[in-house]
Amino acid sequence: MPASIAAKKQRGSSALVQVVWILVALLVIAAVGYHFLTHYQESHVVFTTPYQAVLLTNGAVYFGHLQDYGSPHPVLVDAYYIVTESDPNTKQTSNVLVKRGKELHAPDRMYLNPAQILLVEPVGTTSKVAQLIEQAK
Repeated sequence: MPASIAAKKQRGSSALVQVVWILVALLVIAAVGYHFLTHYQESHVVFTTPYQAVLLTNGAVYFGHLQDYGSPHPVLVDAYYIVTESDPNTKQTSNVLVKRGKELHAPDRMYLNPAQILLVEPVGTTSKVAQLIEQAK
């Protein structure tokens, strides 16, 4: 009788070890799956217009081709921004579209912090901004 009790204990212990290993394997698979989902997700946002307006949390607005939106490193190329100028004689103000790259450091793209992007909107192809960009080319 004691031999059969020892055999039953050994089988119960062996089954418990198998259950523990199965649970560990499932946790590892879940962790790997979560890692791939959060770090290698493709952006599903598709822009149907040539230009996008990007509003940043500091209030700055840029217009251009937004690439890799939804990734950790979105890039804005062919970027423009609006500067308000006032005529000292007439006190009239006008908005002027300025292409990035005219600054002293001549940037050709902007690498954006995705946490600083407040919103992104398409720039309509018939909008004033789109017309000004086409004229500036």
